[in-house]
Amino acid sequence: MAVTTPVLKKALTAIHLWAIAVGLVISGEYFGWNYGWGVAGTVGMLIATLAVTVLYITFIFSFTELTTSIPDAGGPFTYAHKALGPIGGLIAGYATLIEFLFATPAIAYALGSYMHFLYPSFNVVYTAIGCYFIFTIINLLGIKESALFTLVITLLAVVELLVFMGVVAPHFQLQNFMHDNMPFGWSGVFAALPFAIWLYLAIEGVAMVAEEAKDPHRTIPKGYISGIVTLVLLALGIMIVAGGITNWKNLAALDYPLPEAIGIALGKDNHLTKIFAGIGLFGLIASFHSIIMTYSRQIFSLARENYLPHFLSQLHSRFRTPYWALLVGGIIGIIAILSGKTNELIIFSVLGAVVMYIISMISLFVLRKKEPLLQRPFKAPFYPWFPAIALLLSVVCLIAIIYYNWLLSVYFFAFLLLLIILFVTSGKHKKNAAF
Repeated sequence: MAVTTPVLKKALTAIHLWAIAVGLVISGEYFGWNYGWGVAGTVGMLIATLAVTVLYITFIFSFTELTTSIPDAGGPFTYAHKALGPIGGLIAGYATLIEFLFATPAIAYALGSYMHFLYPSFNVVYTAIGCYFIFTIINLLGIKESALFTLVITLLAVVELLVFMGVVAPHFQLQNFMHDNMPFGWSGVFAALPFAIWLYLAIEGVAMVAEEAKDPHRTIPKGYISGIVTLVLLALGIMIVAGGITNWKNLAALDYPLPEAIGIALGKDNHLTKIFAGIGLFGLIASFHSIIMTYSRQIFSLARENYLPHFLSQLHSRFRTPYWALLVGGIIGIIAILSGKTNELIIFSVLGAVVMYIISMISLFVLRKKEPLLQRPFKAPFYPWFPAIALLLSVVCLIAIIYYNWLLSVYFFAFLLLLIILFVTSGKHKKNAAF
């Protein structure tokens, strides 16, 4: 009997892809970036963010070429495999999994912290774990249903951030923003890079649902480009406005900086403060839900190509969702939550992202040479400058992250090396050579 290759359902339009692109990232506007203030100050973090914004603009315009040319659930894994072979695919797949699997528990922990801010009786860790159960089940119900949920919750999150800026802006004071604004000089700017990346991290996850997009050659560029424009405006607006509310050091180590900021501006007993903190959950939920959707597709794709145990590629007979991939990803995330160190989870996730960006840009250059006749419905503008800038800035970010977080980096690369050794000694690099 012939083995049937699992096929995902095509149901996503351009508006769904915009919602997924923004939804994947938007929690980064709610928390995490403020840790950059702690290592760089307000102006230092702003400089880091502007550099990272250039990285993401050039990267997304370049990455869209890959996604529209090869609309596969494997995303970066598939591009690297096609360009660089099985080991290149392994590195890209590993880096992507680390990025998404460790971003999710960081967001879950922030969800728990927001609930604790609203209702002190809620335990942060138990709430975070409960979120995994709820949103894994929602993702099991089907891609169309999941995408519709993402669209609604993302729209609410964007509106809320606009309301936040409108309410808080009149209380902005430049002297607050400029006070001790670069306490660690230029070294702080480099130390802040991973937290600046957190403002945009995971937008590339749209690639993992490209196989489920209708007319991907047309809808994917629309989703990516509208998504990055939305996120740039929100990221810069939130960071600048929040930095002028109070002494920024009061917000630099919190998992809920925006409710705290609006509480300072309006008073913590103001009913708008409680309402904002409550609906502030929308942004975290949007990212949490969307990243669960995308990491399950990455696990599914790696299993389908025999890089992970094959059972992880099984689809639910009714909902056509990768249920084993969802369940196993959830278990890994719950284990990570128990570490309770949000900033380390963010840095580990960013490490995976930056390695994946480097591999993806190298793959773009290689495929331009290796497969000049490959259909490219969208070509990277200003080639080769855009992908070259994205590659260069990604390398700079990687060096900075390793320098300031050497122990986490050792764990990251040691496990990658172990996987490569096991992959080669088992002979899988030969079995997976054809693609």
